[in-house]
Amino acid sequence: MKKCALILLITYHFSLIAYPAHAQCSICTRTAQQLGEKPAKALNAGIIYLAFMPMMIAGYIGYRWWKSNKSFE
Repeated sequence: MKKCALILLITYHFSLIAYPAHAQCSICTRTAQQLGEKPAKALNAGIIYLAFMPMMIAGYIGYRWWKSNKSFE
């Protein structure tokens, strides 16, 4: 069961990476619409770049928590 959950988690993680992110707040959306096509793509890349480190930290904490709980079983 744990292997299945791990495979599912990894697959989900890679599916998020492969999908281009179009999530922006309303202010960023308005700014991107006014800038044009190429700067809007750069703005999206910047948003993803800034979100990468907090997601990595949360993933590391989750992994360490999972690993420590696994040793108690």
